[in-house]
This record gives sequence, structure tokens and C-alpha cells, in this order.
Amino acid sequence: MADRPLILVTNDDGVDAGGILALAEAVAPIGDIWVVAPDRNQSAMSHALTLGTPLRVKKHSEQVFACSGTPTDCVFMGVLHLLPRPPDVVVSGINHGPNLGDDVSYSGTVSAALEAAIMGIPGLAFSHVALGGWDFRDGERFARQLTERVLKEGLPSRSYLNVNFPAVPRGQTTGVEVTTLGHRFYEDSIVEAKDPRGRPYFWIGGSGYDFTDIPGSDCSAVHEGRVSITALQSDPTHQEGLDLLRSWAIEAP
Repeated sequence: MADRPLILVTNDDGVDAGGILALAEAVAPIGDIWVVAPDRNQSAMSHALTLGTPLRVKKHSEQVFACSGTPTDCVFMGVLHLLPRPPDVVVSGINHGPNLGDDVSYSGTVSAALEAAIMGIPGLAFSHVALGGWDFRDGERFARQLTERVLKEGLPSRSYLNVNFPAVPRGQTTGVEVTTLGHRFYEDSIVEAKDPRGRPYFWIGGSGYDFTDIPGSDCSAVHEGRVSITALQSDPTHQEGLDLLRSWAIEAP
């Protein structure tokens, strides 16, 4: 329908994941929904773009497509090939697990929203911390509300939003906080074991993590039961670093 906003929905957990089904259902009342998502789990793919192998796209149902590539590939395919016109907004998630602090560097969920921003489209990434199972209903309502607000108000050029829902029972969040990125770090990040022939192998990603309790950060807000919203930008230029480099008066070789 030409008079309705066009919304591209994607994720990194795969086209059949519960979180993307919840997100698509949540935003369906406010726009014309197109889903383009990985055909399998593509977590921690960051902003990878597939260049060395061909991509394959399979139609799951009306306006729902599975792509063999990364979340960034899915945004590319949706915006440049599958959708009838560029979408008015790209929403990514709801991720099965948080994307807090330094996680945004690795997250395929967040990188899909980043790619939208680079392409000049407002992007929103949604992630959820589980509490004894995945109940996305609080996240669904908030995702619809925030997406509707972005459609109405827009976002600054080349910016995008990262949203995390806390691990609290449904209806018991303690508020919403606009936050900075925090610092989250992992313990036992390399798991070593041996195969049946006695050769060592390794898994990246241990079970434990911790964070620095920084007031106003996304990590602290979610830990205290609040929804965090962080505004990010596609330009990673560090202004203080530039000032430092200029102060060195570096000479040409």
C-alpha cells in the first residue's frame, strides 16, 4: 500500500527466530512489512558483507525472504533488490540476548541498523535479555511505539538506535533510560576441549560476563531493570584523537 510506511525487518538469529517473528508482528500495524533475514544463525557477524561467494535468496512467504548471507547482506538485498522502493525505516531483532556496550562492535543485529544509517535510512536494533525463556511481549509493544515515533520524527543523518530490554518479568521494567554505551567484558572467553582423536579444538565464547557499573550507561540501566536506548552514528571518527594527531605535527616521509 503506497500510503503506508515501508518497513524492512531483519535480524542475525535467522528468519525463523522467535524474536524476528515478534518484531514483525509488532510493527505490522504501522506499516507495510517486508522481512529479509539470514537463512540461519548469523550472530556476531558484525558488519560483514559477502563478496567472495554468491548470495542465494529463498521466498518463505509473501514479502518474507531468507538470504544465505549476513545481516548486512540482508539489508543490501532488501533495499537494493527485493523491496519495491527504499524502506522508510529498518528494524532489526529482537535479538536473543543483549547487545550492550562493546557488544555493538560484534553484533549482526546492530550492524544491520548501522547499514541502514549508512544508506540514509533510519535504523533501530532491538535486543532482549532472557529471564527463564523468551517473552518478547514487552519488547513488542515498545518496539512498535519507538518505530512509530522514528517514522514521525526521523533521526539525525547517518544515525541509528540500539535498544536493550532487561531481564525482568513482563510488565516489571523500571523505566526507560537514554544511555551511553557501557563496557561489558567476558570471562572464560576461550573454551578448550579435545576431539575423539585427542586433538585440541576451541570455542570462542564462554558462559560468564561482567560489566563496569557506569551511571548512565546501557549496561547499568539494563542491569537495574530499565530499557536502554542509545543513539549511535555511522561515523566512528574520534575527535580527541584527531586533536592529538594534529598536535604531533607529523612530517611527510
